[in-house]
This record gives sequence, structure tokens and C-alpha cells, in this order.
Amino acid sequence: MAEKVNRWKFVYAALAMQLCLGVLYSWSVVRPVLETANGWDKKISIAPFRYSLLFFTVAMIIAGFWQDKKGPKLVGSVGGVLLGVGCFLSAVMWQSPMGLNFAYGILGGLGVGFAYVTPIATCVKWFPDKRGTIVGLAVLGFGAGSLIFAPVIEALLGSDPTVYATTIPRTFGILGVVFLVVVIGAARMFDVPPAGYKPEGWNPPDAAPAAGGGVVKVNFTAGEMAKTWQFYALWLIYFFGTSVGITAIGQAAPLVKELAAASAVMSAGAALGIMSAFNGVGRLAWGATSDKIGRKMTTIAMFVCYIVACIFLLRNVTSFGQALAGLCVVGFSYGGYLAMMPAFTADYYGAKNVGANYGIVFTAWGVCGFVVPGYFAGVVAAAKAAGNAAAGYNTTYFTLAGFCVVGIVLTLILKKPVLND
Repeated sequence: MAEKVNRWKFVYAALAMQLCLGVLYSWSVVRPVLETANGWDKKISIAPFRYSLLFFTVAMIIAGFWQDKKGPKLVGSVGGVLLGVGCFLSAVMWQSPMGLNFAYGILGGLGVGFAYVTPIATCVKWFPDKRGTIVGLAVLGFGAGSLIFAPVIEALLGSDPTVYATTIPRTFGILGVVFLVVVIGAARMFDVPPAGYKPEGWNPPDAAPAAGGGVVKVNFTAGEMAKTWQFYALWLIYFFGTSVGITAIGQAAPLVKELAAASAVMSAGAALGIMSAFNGVGRLAWGATSDKIGRKMTTIAMFVCYIVACIFLLRNVTSFGQALAGLCVVGFSYGGYLAMMPAFTADYYGAKNVGANYGIVFTAWGVCGFVVPGYFAGVVAAAKAAGNAAAGYNTTYFTLAGFCVVGIVLTLILKKPVLND
């Protein structure tokens, strides 16, 4: 690779791929249709989403190590194949809870995880001079994916229960074709920079001297990272930070339909699309902000925005405007964590092994996605069964505001790890 490479082409490919992978966030549009067509309750309908988040995380760990050794082309392409096949099988198994958990939840989640890590690791390595901004731009598509897919999926499914037996499998089939073409095509564009690469006009900061006279370690292996307390603090910050966003995304359509339908000026799918647009913009905005004021201050600001939304907007919802404002603030803040945490990981543990290291840090997102939405879905379902769905949502967002307070405390004590090289 002696010739000069246009590193921005990797960002464009990342955006195209991540737009497709962001289909995960459109699940709340599919849930009510499956509930009507199959007679499922909310705990059954959210299960494929929970499994997709869990296996997304499992794949991230494997893919992180794999792509650091074999490169992003192969790993990203495998992700595209798994996601496409998962959608095709969902078209066949959509009436079976276990079948849909396997096809969409496990295979689809694995596909998203294998593909998702490749553009992040690629862009971090090509842009050491602006990590927060570029990671935010690279993952913007994942957050904004629902802006495109939620209304499209809603239109493909339709609103007539008598045709769901036709529209549900057809929708999954169309998605499968799109993902095979776009995700695999984008993956074939990725490459890694040559050894010793640095952007023109940029020089890496000098390694800081250690207290004992040695040099502070720059690139940590996964094992070395796990020996630092900062890893566990970052993991918990990520867990608490994503709890609010993932819960709100999973509840967005039901929240609008159950509490604000009378004053709604658009469909629940369109509202989810707007939330996803804020999610996408938040990734770029918070990532760029962190390059200027630092990762810690930016993280605290995101938690504060969450608290405002949880306490003042998403509790005691009485209108569509109030619900949409709360969802947009949450989406905007949530997007920042998906941009911040790869940059945090590279800042603290180096870019060399960022694929593997971030894959491990990312388990916080996966554990959160599997545990937290399911728990709060049970809270809302119990309240609804008691005749007061609003109380369930109020309890949910008050508890999530408490998560944010803990996250702020952890962020305040966080500092860069020191390990003599």
C-alpha cells in the first residue's frame, strides 16, 4: 500500500453498512404486528430483540479478535451473510417464538455483531487524529438506520391484520436481500493502514514517563486491559448509559400508542424514525464534542440530558409532543455512548488492539440489552394488567434516572490507566 489512500472512503462505506445494521432499532415497529398476527404478549414479542442484542455482543467479542488478525473484509462479509440469512429464515419462522428468536435474534444478532466492529476498528486506525469525530460519523448510520427502515418496514407490513400472513414474510425477505448486497459490498471496501501509518501533518503525542522512570504503556492487550480497574468502570458507565437508550427504543412505539395516540400527528413508526435521526446526529455531535472538551465532561453531559428526559418528559406523559421530545432527547444522548466508548477504549488502551478490546467493553451494551429491556417490559406489562400502564412507564424512567446518577459518579472518578511498558 505504497500509494496514497483516500481514508475517507472507509467512512462512506462505514455509513452505508451501519445504516443497514441499524435495522435492530426498528424492532418496536414489528412488535405490535406480531402481537396482533400471532396473539403474542409483550414479553414474547420483545424476546427476538433481546436475543439480537445478546448475540450482537457475543459476535463483537469474536469479531474483534478475528478482524485484528484477519482484517475487516472477511469478518464484515461474514456478518452480511449471517444477517441476510437470518432475515430469510425469519420470513419462514415468523409464527414461531423460538424460530424467530433463532433466526432474527441469534443469526441476525451474530450478523450485526460481526459486521458492526469492522468499520469502527478500521476508522479508528485510519483517523488517530480525530477519533471521537470519526467514530461518531462511522456509527451515525447505525443510530439513524431506523429513520429509513422504521417507516419502510411499517409501510411494507401495512395496517390490515388480514394481510399480515403475506406482508410479514415478504418484509423479512426484502430486508434479507438489501442486507446481503449492501453489507457485503461495504465490507469489501475496508482495509487496514500500513504499519507505522500516521496522517499527513499529524504526530502522535509523546509517551508519558512513568513514576518509576519507565514509559507508560500505550497499547494494551485484552488481558492487560482486564487487569485495570478503569476497564470495569468503563463497563459500568457503558451499561448505565445504554440502559436508558435501549429501553426507550424498545418502548417507543408502544409508549406513543398507549399514552399519546389521541394527540399523535404521525405514526409510531415515524416517531421512532425521528428518534433514530437524533440518535444518529448524537453520535457525531457528542463524538466531535469529546474531541474538544474531553471524554469525561462529554459523558457527564450525556447523563444529565438523560436525567432531564427521564424525570421531566417521559414520566406522566400526557401528549404526543411531550413523548416525542423525551424520546428525541434520549436518542440524542444515547447515540453519544456508541461513539464515545470506542474512542474511550482507544484513548485508554491504544489503537493496535482496539477491535478486541472494544469487543470486550461492548459486552456492557449486550448484557444491558438482554437484561434491562426485558425487565422493564415486565414492569410495564404488570402495570398495564393492573389497569395503569402509565404507572409502569413512570416507574421505568424514574429508575433509569437513578442509573444515570450512578454513571455520573463513576465518570467523575475515572482516569487513564497507567502500566509501565
